[in-house]
Amino acid sequence: MTERVTVTGPRRGRPPARRRAGTAEIDAQTQLGEVYMRALLRAQLRLSLTVAGVVLGLLALLPLVFAVAPRVSDVDVAGVPLPWLVLGGLVYPVLVAAAWFYVRTAERVERDFGEMVDRR
Repeated sequence: MTERVTVTGPRRGRPPARRRAGTAEIDAQTQLGEVYMRALLRAQLRLSLTVAGVVLGLLALLPLVFAVAPRVSDVDVAGVPLPWLVLGGLVYPVLVAAAWFYVRTAERVERDFGEMVDRR
């Protein structure tokens, strides 16, 4: 049978963990911390607007293509009109790919930000 041990506080043999300088600047809301946060928010905003602009641009082109080239609207694939097939089947993989790209890139931006703050 093992003896029970009560833990009442941190170990005494090792020094307390030091805070990183960049993180402390952000936590203290100093001017340098504000610059760090503005840089992160600016990068995230740029990424979100870029992805949203590309996706919305592609979706806005579809009605334009069908209006400019009416023969495209007359094409049937396996009895289904091409515009329905494009809107019902091809749009969703594009949206999933855009979401995947956004998440991967946002994680990279945050990782780069963390490395930058740790270096300071």
